[in-house]
Amino acid sequence: MSALEEELQTLEIKLKRLKIDYEHYFLGKQPREPINLRTEVQKQFARHSGEPIRNTALRFRYNSLNSRFQAFKRQWDSILRQIDAGTYKRHVFRANLAESARANSKAASPQAKTNPRASLFDEYRKAAQACGQDVAGLTADRLATAIARQEAELKNRLGCERVSFRVVVSNGKVKVKASAHQG
Repeated sequence: MSALEEELQTLEIKLKRLKIDYEHYFLGKQPREPINLRTEVQKQFARHSGEPIRNTALRFRYNSLNSRFQAFKRQWDSILRQIDAGTYKRHVFRANLAESARANSKAASPQAKTNPRASLFDEYRKAAQACGQDVAGLTADRLATAIARQEAELKNRLGCERVSFRVVVSNGKVKVKASAHQG
């Protein structure tokens, strides 16, 4: 294996790692942008851009890796601009969801106090709309029927007196999560 072949293999591994690091950064799992690795990969591409590659297979591999890196850079830079402008969809969605939760917890309406199912339905509908799900066929009665069925089953299975429900968003899907209560 030639030295250039080994360098291209290392470069490909670093590019995959960089893609994963950026995905984690955009998801909020990593606190900082992976600038150091990006700079290192960029320097390696710059170093090889000036030298002629005589082997056609290696030249094709280098050009493919470079094209992929350039496409990733454009995508990452676009997302970074959206984050700076406050228009990145994931961040806007999280902010809207947090704002909705704050508003719901601060001012529980009189209807919600007398009918917690109505409040749960409103919360579910708002979260589903925020996630881009179709809510045309969703009705409060259908949700109440499904919850009542689950509630009876959970009380029997868990041996609890009361079951409470809350709306959660998991992987972009809205779900109603149950919690058992004793007493």
